[in-house]
Amino acid sequence: MALHQQITHELTQRHAVAASATQTAIDTATDQENVPEHKYDTLSLEAAYLAHGQAQRLQQCAADIHSFKSSPVKAFLGTDLCTIGALINVIDEIGVDKWFYISPVAGGLRFHFDGILIQLVTPESPLGKALMKNRVGDEFEMNIAENKKIYEIVTLL
Repeated sequence: MALHQQITHELTQRHAVAASATQTAIDTATDQENVPEHKYDTLSLEAAYLAHGQAQRLQQCAADIHSFKSSPVKAFLGTDLCTIGALINVIDEIGVDKWFYISPVAGGLRFHFDGILIQLVTPESPLGKALMKNRVGDEFEMNIAENKKIYEIVTLL
């Protein structure tokens, strides 16, 4: 449960950063100092496009928070298949371990929890698809930058 709260906190922080960036872009777009002086002066137009993009990002962050809070919190057994809500530890062929959390949103988000670095992956991502077909003890292959890596799932929480 604490992990779920930490992820919610991380998503909320992302939302706050997006809100600040949106407001900054709006302020820039509407600032009297940025009124065009001639037809080639496009600063305020560019700022308006940026403000629109930031507003869309802000909406996506809010939707991510809602979607994540709506996702079920489940206790996993070692024999379960990996699915949304699973915290998974994998180890590669040279012994490097990584922790992933299968989340419905915010793939790529990284944060520290209880001294470990965790990365969110979505079921739609290549890694998420590979994880969701497996359970503890299973191995799977991933092509990363044209290098084939073999991973083993060692822990499912």
